[in-house]
Amino acid sequence: MADVLVVGAGPVGLTLACELARHGARCRIIDRAPRPLPYCRAIGVTPRTLEVWDDMGIAREMIDAGLWLTGLRSIVQGRPPTDAPNPALDLPFAALGLPQYETERVLARHLDRHGVRIERGSALTALRQDPDGVAVRIEGEDGTAQEDRFRYVVGCDGAHSAVRRLLGIAFDGAAYPWPFMLGDVRIGWDVPYGMSVRALRLVEGGPPDMFVAIPLPEPGRYRVSMLAPAALVPSAGTEHGIQAELRGPSLADLQAVADDLLPDRPRLADLRWSSVYRISMRLASAYGQGRCFIAGDAAHIHPPTGGQGMNTGIQDAYNLAWKLALVLRGAGAPSLLDSYDAERRPVGADVVARTRAASEGYGRERTGTPDRLADTQILVSYRGTPWVRDDAASQDGGPAAGDRAPDAVGLMRQGCGFPLRLFDVLRGTEHVLIVHLPQDGAPETIADLSRWAQQHASHRRGCLRVVAVTTPAAHRAVPGVALLEDPSGAFAAAYGPEPMSYLVRPDGHLGWRGRSWREAGLQEHLQSLLLAA
Repeated sequence: MADVLVVGAGPVGLTLACELARHGARCRIIDRAPRPLPYCRAIGVTPRTLEVWDDMGIAREMIDAGLWLTGLRSIVQGRPPTDAPNPALDLPFAALGLPQYETERVLARHLDRHGVRIERGSALTALRQDPDGVAVRIEGEDGTAQEDRFRYVVGCDGAHSAVRRLLGIAFDGAAYPWPFMLGDVRIGWDVPYGMSVRALRLVEGGPPDMFVAIPLPEPGRYRVSMLAPAALVPSAGTEHGIQAELRGPSLADLQAVADDLLPDRPRLADLRWSSVYRISMRLASAYGQGRCFIAGDAAHIHPPTGGQGMNTGIQDAYNLAWKLALVLRGAGAPSLLDSYDAERRPVGADVVARTRAASEGYGRERTGTPDRLADTQILVSYRGTPWVRDDAASQDGGPAAGDRAPDAVGLMRQGCGFPLRLFDVLRGTEHVLIVHLPQDGAPETIADLSRWAQQHASHRRGCLRVVAVTTPAAHRAVPGVALLEDPSGAFAAAYGPEPMSYLVRPDGHLGWRGRSWREAGLQEHLQSLLLAA
């Protein structure tokens, strides 16, 4: 019997299934759609999501399938056009453009490598929980039904989530009264490859008239979006997302908006698909109930401004998967699962608020362009939540407990004739204790750390590794510790020059920070998190 049923095979459900499998948990994944949808809904991939995919081992495949988003051309009526390149940020990755169907293709292929097959045309129609598991009913396209049982169920099944509905979790919020239309078209204009375009006419007391074109990897192709005319959208229809039951706009409908807002009236051609799209802003009252959880659009929906939706959902799944896997293995305290709601629901609330504000102020930004830094998602932190602990809260500089662990390049390890990234060392499914010893890399200190590592890591069921960033004099191999040198000072620049220890979780956030691995706080944190063998 599988441990976890994942409901929904979009980017969020696929990420969750891949990560459960990588962490050693058994899962099934179902989706009511008989085949993947062709719509290019989500496109923008944030730098933080690329870090997630890097850890999963699929970043290169995603990058090869996409294109780098290089900047934004803004054409606001009454103002001269402006080109704003995306700022050069000191991050491992830039923002990537990748159609959602390509994201799903790469994730599905990666999941297949783990031996897990998507069960399409299968819908969850009932569930019942008890203290030991969840009984479910799954119906196929032909009307046949099967009863099965899982230890956990996770709904990654979108805005109209069956899991959320069956659990009775409230999904309060409001809908935008203005529908939009989307299309995948070729545009005949002279715009640099990778640059997005938005043309706006500001309207007092309402949304601007708009034509937004996001580039696709195929040269000359764009996913365009704009307000939909009333004639295309009757009052009936589902509340959020693509209105599959409605006729999509014609090429002429899209061209009319382009002619109205784009000065040179470029020709649109080769319409591959189009649809009408509605937008709501809602946040689930809880991200879980008992042995059931929700993630992605099942938990939060909001305007697409800034490309936050899919990325936030992927990171929901990345946060939940390692926790579920630890508990399923008997290596994590069951109460660890409470941290999913405590950490991710505030993130969802913030995204809903920020995207709403950005949408309502669209075209009226002080700088003339959207806020790029906030949209990278690297600033997401779990500071102050119950499942992170900071025993060096007064320390200036470096990341705090709850923050994303930054990368550092140019690290050297004995036996490796090439420099390493810190992310190379962190990649994997374990917690990693990083001990920074910039002044005290003496052999007796390293030997002491080695004894600590052998004792504590062996008691943590393979869930803990130890890394020391030391002086060159300490680079003599010892059991249980990976010794790294920081010749360029990149680690010290990212984490601070003082001695410090950090516990990095499998999702790349710091679960604990202290001045020494010898502190009682580390042991107490590990005892609350990982069960000894």
